[in-house]
Amino acid sequence: MKHFSLLAGAVALSLGAAAAKAEEKFITIGTGGQTGVYFVVGQSICRLVNRGSAEHNLKCTAPSTGGSIANINSIKAGDMDMGVAQSDWQFHAYNGSSKFEETGAFPELRAVFSVHPEPFTVIARKDANIKTFDDLKGKRVNVGNPGSGQLATMEVVLAAKGWTMDDFSLASELKPAEQAQALCDNKVDAIIYTVGHPNGSIQEATTSCESNLVSVEGPAIEALVADNPFYSFATVPGGMYTGTDTDTTTFGVRATFVSSTNSDDDTVYQVVKAVFDNFDRFKKLHPAFENLKEEEMISAGLSAPLHPGAEKYYKERGWIQ
Repeated sequence: MKHFSLLAGAVALSLGAAAAKAEEKFITIGTGGQTGVYFVVGQSICRLVNRGSAEHNLKCTAPSTGGSIANINSIKAGDMDMGVAQSDWQFHAYNGSSKFEETGAFPELRAVFSVHPEPFTVIARKDANIKTFDDLKGKRVNVGNPGSGQLATMEVVLAAKGWTMDDFSLASELKPAEQAQALCDNKVDAIIYTVGHPNGSIQEATTSCESNLVSVEGPAIEALVADNPFYSFATVPGGMYTGTDTDTTTFGVRATFVSSTNSDDDTVYQVVKAVFDNFDRFKKLHPAFENLKEEEMISAGLSAPLHPGAEKYYKERGWIQ
C-alpha cells in the first residue's frame, strides 16, 4: 500500500505539472528590423511580461519583422497576437484607407497604447550636396523595405509633392540594418528612416562616414500635417548626431502598440500591467523611451478603439473613466 501511495502521489504530481504546463500561453509580438526601436519595443515588453510568467503563465516572444504594415497584416491573419505600428498605419488599417483600401478595413484592430514619437528622418552623404528634401531628386535613395512603415510614409510624402519613385536615379528597398552600410559604401546618396531617436543605425551612418540629417519641410508637408490628425511636426535636436549641429525640422508619427479582438481581455490586461506596473524600468530600456508620459501613451496616436483588456487596466489606475 505504501508503494501504491507513493506511486499515486507521483502520478498526481506529474498530472498537476502537466496541467500547469498546459495552461501556459504563448504570445507573439511583431516588431521591425533589429537595428530599429520597434525591435526594442517588442523585446522590452516581452522582457517585462516574462518576468511575471510564474503569476500569469504568459510566455512572450518578439521576433524581427518587416515593420508596421507587415505586423498589422500578421495580426489580421492570426499569425501574431500583437505588434508595433506607426500611428498613421493604425488609422489606415482600421479605416480601410491608403495602403489598406484594396484589402478593406480591419474593424477588429484594437489600440493598446502608444510609445515614442517617430520623426520622418532623411540622412544624406555630405558629398551628395543634399541640403533639402527637394535635393533628393535625381539621387540614389534607400526608401525602405516592403511592408515597412517608412516605405509607406515615403510614398505618402512623394504623393504630397507630386513625385514618384522615378524621380530618383535609384530607389533601393534595403532593410534598416543594411542602409547605414550602403550609405557609407557610397551605394546610395541618402537613406530614409521613420524612427525614434536616438537611433543606432543613424548613429552608425553619421559616425562611419561624413553625413548629415536633412530637414523635411515646406508647403506640401504643412498641408500633410494639417490634413492628417496622426501626423505632427517634429524636431531632431542638433548635436544628437555627428555632422548635424543644428535642429532638424521634419514631421512624424508615433509608434503604437496594437492587437485585435482575437486577443482575449486578460492576456492584453496582463501585458499592459507588465509595462505600466514597471514603467520606470521600461523607460530605461531605450533612450527613445526616456521622456514617455503615461497620459500620452494611453491616448496619443490611437485611432482604433482601445482593447477592453487595456481599458480595464487604465480604469483601475483612474486614468480614464
